[in-house]
Amino acid sequence: MGSSERKEKEKEIRRKDILDAAERIFFTKGYRSATMDDVAKEAEYSKRTVYVYFSSKEQIYFEIMIRGYRLLIGMLESGLQKEKAPDAIEKIRRIASILYRFSNQHPDYFDAIMEYENNAIDFQKGIPNHSKEECYALGERLLGYLIDALKRGIREGSVRGGLNVEKSALALWACTVGVFRTAKKKKYYIGNYHGIDPEGLVSEAFSMMIRSIRTETEE
Repeated sequence: MGSSERKEKEKEIRRKDILDAAERIFFTKGYRSATMDDVAKEAEYSKRTVYVYFSSKEQIYFEIMIRGYRLLIGMLESGLQKEKAPDAIEKIRRIASILYRFSNQHPDYFDAIMEYENNAIDFQKGIPNHSKEECYALGERLLGYLIDALKRGIREGSVRGGLNVEKSALALWACTVGVFRTAKKKKYYIGNYHGIDPEGLVSEAFSMMIRSIRTETEE
């Protein structure tokens, strides 16, 4: 390994160390409470070194979301390839099931992505274009799975032909993650007052969503 390759490798290691430290800080203290000083201390680097690799706390957050998106996409691809869905409706069900599993197995990544998608945090400054573009591209790639499933359903005749697939995919995504968040955040309330566990709420909500896109002959 030449000196230039060794330096690049060292940079990659430092960058990963900083991101790992930032995850621990953001996931325990919360994004708003965390500071770059916290990240530097956790990573055991100077604050100046942290700024060599990341221009702002906002950029680090985007990089953490990119990790989450990649993990979720990996789970989706593995789950969907393991056993081919016999039809579009079943594929949509599997996508939702994998997303729900992701939300339970990796709640910190799920919450980070949802905080951003729900615009709960201001990300208007300090984010290089390459970080934004990669994050946006991964988000669109996720949505693409739903769009493809809806298109397949229209071809098969199981999904209503008059749907705008992009708008419908966005609506399904928004409704699905909204139900997941409610099931997690309001777990004890809905259990105590309505006798419904999170899985029951998710199942009922998803059945309603499926009915909204199915052709009448499929219902």
